[in-house]
Amino acid sequence: MTAILSSRPVREAGALARTTPGVLTAFALVLVAAALLAGLFTSLSVQRRGQAIDDLATRSGPLTAAAQEIYRSLSDADATATGAFLAGGLEPAATRQRYEADIAQAANALAIAVAAREPADVTAAGSPLATLAGQLPVYTGLVETARADNRQGLPLGAAYQREASNLMRTRLLPAAQALYGGEADQLAADQDSASSVPWAEILLALVVIGLLVAAQAFLRRRTNRVLNAGLLVATAATVVSLLWVLVATTSAMKDVGDSRSDGSAQVDLLAQARIATLNARADETLTLVARGADSSYQDDYVKVTGQLTGLLDRARAAATDPEVGRRVTAAAADAKAWTLAHTGIRAADDQGDYVLAVQRATDADPTGAAGIFDRLDGDLRDAIDRTRDTFGAEVNGASRSLAGAMAAVTVLAVLAAAGSAAGIWRRLKDYR
Repeated sequence: MTAILSSRPVREAGALARTTPGVLTAFALVLVAAALLAGLFTSLSVQRRGQAIDDLATRSGPLTAAAQEIYRSLSDADATATGAFLAGGLEPAATRQRYEADIAQAANALAIAVAAREPADVTAAGSPLATLAGQLPVYTGLVETARADNRQGLPLGAAYQREASNLMRTRLLPAAQALYGGEADQLAADQDSASSVPWAEILLALVVIGLLVAAQAFLRRRTNRVLNAGLLVATAATVVSLLWVLVATTSAMKDVGDSRSDGSAQVDLLAQARIATLNARADETLTLVARGADSSYQDDYVKVTGQLTGLLDRARAAATDPEVGRRVTAAAADAKAWTLAHTGIRAADDQGDYVLAVQRATDADPTGAAGIFDRLDGDLRDAIDRTRDTFGAEVNGASRSLAGAMAAVTVLAVLAAAGSAAGIWRRLKDYR
């Protein structure tokens, strides 16, 4: 008897669910829940996309630039220090100022990178930041010792300068490269997250629209009413929400894609070219510092300048900004002129005229090796700065594209839920 009594409410509920009021009530509950859940999921998705774009503008973008600056400043500091050593005695004031500015810029960029990381990342043994923070003072100490010995005419200064450059090449620059690689990977991950296709949001919106169409078709069959104002409002709100998300997301995806193709990808090529330029300059001067005791620097110069030619060709082909293209073309011409100047340096050194070789290497005139190097470095610097500006503009455009999308999706989801409930409630009242 108890089992029969307990099953009776179940049978009554099942019978009620098969009636028109029961079906309408189920439709109302499902539509309200679907509209609100779809709106919540879509709002959170838009928020995550917006956060990824914000990270591009405020974290991964600036930190990647800071990591590049650490590598560039350290490379230039080493090239400048070896060039100053060749000058002998008291180096030119401009050269000294450039070296000190490079070290200061590297330290500032390192401070930015440290501030953005957890303490454990900074203090972990062997981490790039720990290596950079610990070895940079050692490097500057070796350079100062070499400088002091050189001013006194002591041959030991050359050994200290080579040791400083060896520390730079074996510890500092690899650590800076590892730091840059990590930040570049995070930048790419943020770009991927910000430019992903919103398949889930589209599917959810289509499901809600399908449910609304099914509810209206059911009402039309059962009540012979062609239109239901509440359900029409709910359908319109859902369609508008879907279109808003599609338009905003598509625009943001395009901007983020452009930030990669017209910005970060080109910056990476140009930065590699600039670093190759700096490494080649350090090789050129260290070959003379070694005074025939080590040919590895000249071998590395040949290798690096070959890489530089390839990087400049790729950067020129990738350039989408005409001004950047002109800068890269000028850099390529400077690289060829530098090769000729370097040939003259090596000819003088190989013939035993060390003084002439040093003069040619430190010649800051437009046709001298130092002057051409500075011009080449300046061309690449200007191209990088302009391309970074393009990256920032595209990221800001992506952020503007999503502005208001989250609030709009939330309001439209509530409107769709309210319209669904109101539309079906009016039909339910007909059965009272």
